[in-house]
Amino acid sequence: MTEQQPIAVLGGGSFGTAFANLLAENGQRVRQWMRDEEQAASIRAQRENPRYLKGVRIHDNVEPVTDLAATLRDCELIFVAVPSSALRNVLQPFAEQLAGKLLISLTKGIEAQSFKLMSQILEEIAPQARIGVISGPNLAREIAEHELTATVVASEDEVLCERVQEALHGRTFRVYASADRFGVELGGALKNVYAIIAGMAAALGMGENTKGMLITRALAEMTRFAVKLGANPMTFLGLAGVGDLIVTCSSPKSRNYQVGFALGEGLSLEEAVARMGETAEGVNTLKVLKTKADELGVYMPLVAGLYAILFGGRTLAQVIQALMSGEPKTDVDFIPTSGF
Repeated sequence: MTEQQPIAVLGGGSFGTAFANLLAENGQRVRQWMRDEEQAASIRAQRENPRYLKGVRIHDNVEPVTDLAATLRDCELIFVAVPSSALRNVLQPFAEQLAGKLLISLTKGIEAQSFKLMSQILEEIAPQARIGVISGPNLAREIAEHELTATVVASEDEVLCERVQEALHGRTFRVYASADRFGVELGGALKNVYAIIAGMAAALGMGENTKGMLITRALAEMTRFAVKLGANPMTFLGLAGVGDLIVTCSSPKSRNYQVGFALGEGLSLEEAVARMGETAEGVNTLKVLKTKADELGVYMPLVAGLYAILFGGRTLAQVIQALMSGEPKTDVDFIPTSGF
């Protein structure tokens, strides 16, 4: 009987660790790659990743490693949870080794200069690889603590989707499939921006009606923008759209929400990010999203407003006032107007 091939998870942060554990609990052998040898040695010795998932035991089937070349050589199914700002630099030197591999991006972000999503960067680095993305209402700690969770794997490659579903499906984790990779991934990146606004609103004591308004107008903005770029609007009614948006805009466990909450308490952006101690992709996404929305002429008042707060000295109250006075009359942009 041949030995089971290991599955790779690239990244030593909270999300990579949660997914490595999830795979291991499903009986998979997992190689979790991270840059920091000290971090890897600590996890091997203590079976815990205290910096990112304190109190969560790392399964014995997870092997923390630092040799990326060996990891890529030995694994066919590879989950990529490297921060968006580092992904290209980490994987570009190993482009040839990635041919034919199944690369699944877990990272929710957009590259600054190119406006490329993570799966598009993977495609560029490794055109012979098979590419998919995972996105949904998936807070890392809740996955690690076995809260009931669902996610979406998106790819036009049906066999890849089935492989991912088989590897990740478990007692507390369900995986749905989608062929709209672009829409699913874009939803996962865009919602981070609105989570910052939601965190600020919570810190300032704004009401439940306000929260409901912010989330639904955020969904309208996200969908409007994504459809302009070719995504399917129906994707945003699913887990990777409204599902992820609700969780990220409602939970203090969300990194982007935490940054927004700190801003609402009066901290500067630098102080808010430093308090987190971990990447909040929404700040980077906001900059590139604002530029792209202006370029395409897409109406995104919340994005413009948050940008003005973070980089132009405006307050959230001013932004909400502008939203109240300037919003178009239609509630939902993609409802057919004839035949009903």
